[in-house]
Amino acid sequence: MQNINEIEELVKLISKLPGLGPKSAKRIVLKLINNREEILKPTANALAKVFKNVSRCKSCGTLKSNLDGCYNCENTNQKFNKICVVESIGDQWSIENSNIYKGYFHILGGTVSSVGKRKEDLLINSLVERVKKGNIEEVIIATSATVEGMTTAYYINDSLKGINVKVSKLAQGLPVGGEIESLDDGTLFSAFKYRNGVSNKTD
Repeated sequence: MQNINEIEELVKLISKLPGLGPKSAKRIVLKLINNREEILKPTANALAKVFKNVSRCKSCGTLKSNLDGCYNCENTNQKFNKICVVESIGDQWSIENSNIYKGYFHILGGTVSSVGKRKEDLLINSLVERVKKGNIEEVIIATSATVEGMTTAYYINDSLKGINVKVSKLAQGLPVGGEIESLDDGTLFSAFKYRNGVSNKTD
């Protein structure tokens, strides 16, 4: 490969994306360069707009438009009484695409014990504030069935103790070690339909 710094830097960046290595990144870069007007330029413009205008909401953790605000938090068309708590935006998208759940989302931004993440790094405190301020009757914990996901679910339930809200967790259909984003619609449907209540009452 020719020693062009700009291309080498682009290959390194693209190879950091999930599921891509150096070879795949090189093929993508060549495709972009060979289609400068049709793909490369529009992609560069779109990335610049996303960088400028899209960010994570500090309250609920989902993506929001810096121009229009957060639809998840500011949805005035429908007043939901449920919040589904997930680890990542990818989990949110998977559940939304399944059309199983109608309600608000809360994206933690990871799990307790995952690399570089502590309980304080996650949006658990803002979840508690949302439950207190909103007309929320149920919090559905949809963390993955991994050790980290279950530990995070424990912390969420513990943080909601003393608040008059039902806490439930996805159950049947969610395999041990399974991650929400990788589940099919049928599995998600079963997990939501048969979710279990979680006791968060104080002694």
